[in-house]
Amino acid sequence: MFLRRVTLLKEKITDFQTYPFTIAAIRELESLPIDHPVTFFVGENGTGKSTLLEAIAYQCGFNTAGGGRNHAHEVDSSDAALGDFIRLSWMPKITQGFFLRAESFYHFATYLDQLAKDDPKFDYQGYGGKSLHQQSHGESFLSLFLNRFGGKGIYLLDEPEAALSPARQLTFLRIIHQLVSEKNAQFIIATHSPILLGYPNANIYSFDSAPIASINYEDTEPYQLTKLFLNRRDKFLEELFRDDEE
Repeated sequence: MFLRRVTLLKEKITDFQTYPFTIAAIRELESLPIDHPVTFFVGENGTGKSTLLEAIAYQCGFNTAGGGRNHAHEVDSSDAALGDFIRLSWMPKITQGFFLRAESFYHFATYLDQLAKDDPKFDYQGYGGKSLHQQSHGESFLSLFLNRFGGKGIYLLDEPEAALSPARQLTFLRIIHQLVSEKNAQFIIATHSPILLGYPNANIYSFDSAPIASINYEDTEPYQLTKLFLNRRDKFLEELFRDDEE
């Protein structure tokens, strides 16, 4: 592993009543150990998991609109509001890696197409050999994972399941395993997917309560809701629709 700890620099914060410190999990953060090759951030929307992941990307020097250190495109809402208020502890520090923002991946693909127009030598090496726009959403994600991810690096992924079918999520788990075991890669992933969360020996941090706390896979909401739905689908839907029928 490379990244070992994330620390909130509370001495730099002058107003805890402004975003992102209005988010309970962020406000109560002290120091978060990163002690597994694969770490998951899990929690409901708005609990701060993407905010912290983006701040980590900022401190890594990655483009917070999505990409690595050498990508220069921009999108709205990618200013890493927390970025200047955290410290990363490394052993050793590395600069190789990538930040995937599922919500802005279209813009990243367009940015690559513009690079190809501006530079005839740009051949999409590292992205499957062709425009990501010429691939399906899921294919483009897997092309990125298979071709751009490799070697010693840290990979920060924000809801990568957004473009992946259940079968391709399983394929992605295999990619993670290969990169971790063969290439010494490190992953931090914000997700709602019970499939991805099932990666063995990962550390899962829940942002649903403050302070952020490690949680067992079987205690995560994605796992519990999915299990309840699959085991008692009729009863689950009956309860869900009851108010609409009354």
